[in-house]
Parts: sequence; C-alpha cells; structure tokens
Amino acid sequence: VPAWPSAAVTAHILADLLGSEFGLETELRDGSTLRILADLNNGAAQIHPEVWFPNLQTAVDKYVKAGTVEVSPVDGAASQNLCVTASTATQTGIAAVTDLTDPAMAQNFDTDGDGKGEIWIGAPTWSSTIIERIRAHSYGYDRTMTLLEAPEDVAMASVDVAVSLDKPIVFYCYSPHHLFELHDIKVLGEPQHDPATWHIVLPADDANWLEDSKAGSAWDQSHFNIAFASSLASDHPDVAAFLSRVRMEPEDATMMSYAVDVDRKDPAEVATAWIVANADRIRQWRQ
Repeated sequence: VPAWPSAAVTAHILADLLGSEFGLETELRDGSTLRILADLNNGAAQIHPEVWFPNLQTAVDKYVKAGTVEVSPVDGAASQNLCVTASTATQTGIAAVTDLTDPAMAQNFDTDGDGKGEIWIGAPTWSSTIIERIRAHSYGYDRTMTLLEAPEDVAMASVDVAVSLDKPIVFYCYSPHHLFELHDIKVLGEPQHDPATWHIVLPADDANWLEDSKAGSAWDQSHFNIAFASSLASDHPDVAAFLSRVRMEPEDATMMSYAVDVDRKDPAEVATAWIVANADRIRQWRQ
C-alpha cells in the first residue's frame, strides 16, 4: 500500500472486493511504489492500486517488457505542479517556478533563519520526490531553497498552519487532491513540458543520478492506473479482467484524500462506505 490517501483507500476497496466478489483472501502490505513494483515482478505481490505516470514509466516499462507486470488500460487524469496559497502569491508576487531561483524571493520562505527558503518536495517514499529534486536542480532553486521531504500529512498540516497564520508557503502539489477544495491554491507557472528537457535517472541505477538527470520544464500530463502481476491473467483471469475495468474518477480520489487527511478517517472505513455507495459501478466492473 503506497503512502498517500487515495492509494490506501483504493487498496482497501480492491481487497474487500476480491474477498466479497471472488472469495479470495488478501493481505495489505505497506511499501514504496518502486518496492511494490519489484514485488509484482518477483511474485511477492499481485496488485499495486495506484501507479502514477509518468513518474514510474521507466520502471513499469521494464517489467511490462519482461512480461511480469500488466497495467490496466483504464486511467485517471491527474496533474503535478508546484503550488502556493493565494495569499502567498499576493504577499510575495511569486508567479513562476523560476522565481524561486531569486535569493530575495526565496527568503520569503525562510522559516529557520538560515538564509534559504524551504519547500516540501514530497514524501521520502514517493517516486515524484526524486523527480522534484531533479527539477529543483535543473531549474536551479536547489541553491536558494532547502528541499524538504516529509510524510504528506505533515506537509498538509504545514499548509493549514501557513493559511491560518497568513504566512508564505510553497510546496509540491498534485491533483486530484482535497487541498484544492480546502484552500485557495495557485499553481506556479513554468514552461510547457518539453521531452527534450527531461531525462530521469533513478538513484538505484546511477550513483550520479542527480547530475545525470534533467527535468527543466513542466511535468508531462499525468495519470494513474492499477498495475498487477501478469500471473493473475492465468491464475485468476476473472480478477485480471476485473482490475482492467476498475475506474477511479478524480472526484473519488479527492473524496478519499479529504476523508483521510481532513476528517481523519481510517482508509478501511472510507473504503467500506465507498463500496456501499458505488454498488452500481462495481456491478459494471464485474460484467
């Protein structure tokens, strides 16, 4: 189970449905996306509930080519950016990612007095966090900003505090997410995605991954899909067909993140309520 709310809730939904609809026993195990994908490849796991692309494209392509992993053709639309609160934009005048390379602008986000600003770039286990570190290096704001890694709930609490105190804050953001409903959030501008400016090398593949990588334009259009072990197609073809029809809409993911992060509900509880409320959709997935 990856460490973000919509993936956790979706994992519980799938586990519950595999039990109620197919009579299968399931086990949920926490892990990073790269770890889960490796486990799909070696047979230690069967399902990843929410793989984000293009974040994991290289890793997934390797396993798909090896014939060990399949990706559902049904995807959910998403986006990834850097964001500020509306008040931050008004107070500081920040409008673009490149503004963070200006030491004077960066000092607006300095909360510890070390002369550099702070920016949350993601949770330690997220693949996007590696890419955000590469983006900071490519744009150059890693020289003016301290790149913070922390669990998402800690980062979202920091946003809540910044809003309540009317303090500037800048952070990695992704959509669908409840944050855009909870607060007035502005996406920082940057050049349109240009594949020529992107080359991602993972730390596991190259000790000099940061220097050998680049990501000097916006993220490509993002989406998320279920991935599963190819062995399911032969061992449980009905399950593989079912997983290839499951569709989580952006509003589902937003609701899930709000329920977990804001209402402080357990993902299992949110999953149970979702299943009850979406019986018709589930029947369509079973056909």
